[in-house]
Amino acid sequence: MRFLKFPAPFLALFLVLCPSALLLDGCAGYHLGPVNNATAGAKSVQVLPFNNQTLQPRLGDAVTQALREQLQTDGTYHLARSSGDIVVSGVITSYSRQGLSFLSSDVYTANNYQVGIVAHVTARQRDTGKVLLDKNINGYTLVHVGSDLADAERQALPLLAEDLAQKVTEQLTEGAW
Repeated sequence: MRFLKFPAPFLALFLVLCPSALLLDGCAGYHLGPVNNATAGAKSVQVLPFNNQTLQPRLGDAVTQALREQLQTDGTYHLARSSGDIVVSGVITSYSRQGLSFLSSDVYTANNYQVGIVAHVTARQRDTGKVLLDKNINGYTLVHVGSDLADAERQALPLLAEDLAQKVTEQLTEGAW
């Protein structure tokens, strides 16, 4: 069996370029900026207060505030107080609590819960009225119950609202509309 002999500079160049080509190949589908053909900050979004149809207090205010903060952080759209290019509104339709783990001494008493909300979110272009987003979006968080379930849920409310706001922002910025 005969081995091919390559000059040392060619071999060194080959050993440098092959791993570099493999690394760069992984970034071929990635591009920087918004994926919905929008220029960052070119359009403005107005977030109307979310209507809360659940019995959980202050949920609508928390979701509205979290969505505004998330949109500002994302930077794809400029947040407008009034008359934005896109108007986002929503209705919180469901609030649920499901036990995940239970006390070893009492199998009926939950130690950890998964708390979830469902919001029907609508986004429209102000000038044309075209519906850009019209769907139910879910948000979840975990709640560890100490001595007071109501207090634990109240403390988890910002995390729940933040999760929903992140998913709504993803739909607005990366949606296929």
